[in-house]
Formats: sequence, structure tokens, C-alpha cells
Amino acid sequence: MKATGIVRKIDDLGRVVIPKEIRRTMKIHEGDPLEIYTDKNGEVIFKKYSMMEELSSIANKYADILFKISGFPTVIIDKDNVIAVSGTSKKDLLDRKISLQLEKIINENPSSHVHSQKEPIVVVDGDVKYSIKIMYPVISAGDCVGAVILLSDEKKSQIGETEEKLVNITAKFLGAQIE
Repeated sequence: MKATGIVRKIDDLGRVVIPKEIRRTMKIHEGDPLEIYTDKNGEVIFKKYSMMEELSSIANKYADILFKISGFPTVIIDKDNVIAVSGTSKKDLLDRKISLQLEKIINENPSSHVHSQKEPIVVVDGDVKYSIKIMYPVISAGDCVGAVILLSDEKKSQIGETEEKLVNITAKFLGAQIE
């Protein structure tokens, strides 16, 4: 744990203000859920809560199935990290922060799917090896909480109608599991 040197008082309603600098660097936005942890030493820890992370075991199974059926490497993300990977190196992608480019796409068009474009969409920062072929958002209670992604593959070039429907159904299923 790293000390910030910032001290805040609790108000009469039990609230604490998280400084703007910390919210910005930790990508915490108004309305984001935070999970609260305590330990034996009296420390209170706030962690950004991911509904998708709760489904990581299901997400892993779906990623495996999508890869086996489609042949395209598959990634499932929440709004911050890669939570499931199949068909490619897990150590390169699993539990890594998503790229700023991908984060921007999710935040600007939270309910629309994305097909590969002329410019590749990078999945995780500093890694152009993996780019998105197709992506469908996972929607829960009207909010985008993640996405299901098929990655580009040198062996296969085109996404067919079947693969597109499978990704869409998986995204809808995961969204329904959260609600």
C-alpha cells in the first residue's frame, strides 16, 4: 500500500471525499461502485467493484467455447481489465488494464458493437499484437459493464454471421447474469 499524504475528515453523515487526483489516476467516476475491505490492523481499503469480475469463472468458460467454435482468440473484459482469455497467451492479456483506445470506445459508444476497422483497436496498452476483429458490449441495467471480443487471427480473416451472433448472445447472456 502506498501513502498519498492526503488526510480527510469524515463528515457528520460518515462520508469521506476521495480527492480528484486519486479519482482521476484510479479511473473512478461518479456513480462507480466501490467495494470496502477492512483488515485486522484497522485499515479500510476501497477497491473499484467490477460486476463482471464476479462472473470470471463463467466468462472463462464462455471464452473457451467461443474460441472452440469460432477459431478466433477470445477475450472478455470489464470496464478496466481483461477478465477472461482463450485461444492465445493468457499471460499476455489476463488481468491487464485495457488500452485507453478501447476504454474510449466503450465509454463513447457503450451500446453499439464494433467491427474491425482499417486502424486496429489495441486491447491492452503497449501491445499491438492483439487487435479486435469484433466486439459486443455487455449491458446490465442499461450500462456497459464490459465486452466480449474476438481478436484478429492470421489464419482466419473473416468473421461470419455465426461468429457474430455467438459473440452477441454471449454478451447478452453475461449482462443478464449480472442483473
